[in-house]
Amino acid sequence: MIAVLTITLLAVISPGPDFAMVTRNSLLLSRRAGLMTALGIGLGVLVHLSYTLLGVGLLIRESPWLFDAIKLMGAFYLIYLGVKMLMTRSGEAQSQASIAPLSDFAALRTGFLTNALNPKTTVFVVSLFMQVVRPDTPLPVQLGYGLIIVLMHVGWFSLVSLCFSAGRVRDRLFAVRGWIDRVFGGLLVGFGFLLAIARVGR
Repeated sequence: MIAVLTITLLAVISPGPDFAMVTRNSLLLSRRAGLMTALGIGLGVLVHLSYTLLGVGLLIRESPWLFDAIKLMGAFYLIYLGVKMLMTRSGEAQSQASIAPLSDFAALRTGFLTNALNPKTTVFVVSLFMQVVRPDTPLPVQLGYGLIIVLMHVGWFSLVSLCFSAGRVRDRLFAVRGWIDRVFGGLLVGFGFLLAIARVGR
């Protein structure tokens, strides 16, 4: 249990696509959009946990072509999101009211796809379970580990959303929203390219 808590905490607080999306949606859209994105990330983690518990995680690890396919899907999705942000109008005269709202479902879907298509989460979940789960580990205990991982992801990114959607923070950073979109868009494109070319370095 200590191992699951510690490893998950270290993994979840490390910067990555999930953090970028939650921060961006909380800053530029609303606290609700950030929280729904965080919930979507938790649902994405459930996907990784499901196939890991079913043994497909080992198959992905032993099948390079399958892992590469998942990696490229995730890379293209991140690049797509990043390009959309980079193409956002600078809008020096834009007001907060003029920003297109994001529905709860759209925010949930964004968080879900960002996490579910992230091969790093695949590696994290599979590796963690291989370390803490033994053949004789009861299924309820394994499900408990999975629940802890999901709750820690949702809890951490909900906290991130609450912090970055605070009134003072948003008021100060909203004036430079064009640059915020460019920065986070560039980060997502960078993450996507790194994932796409990681195979070359293997």
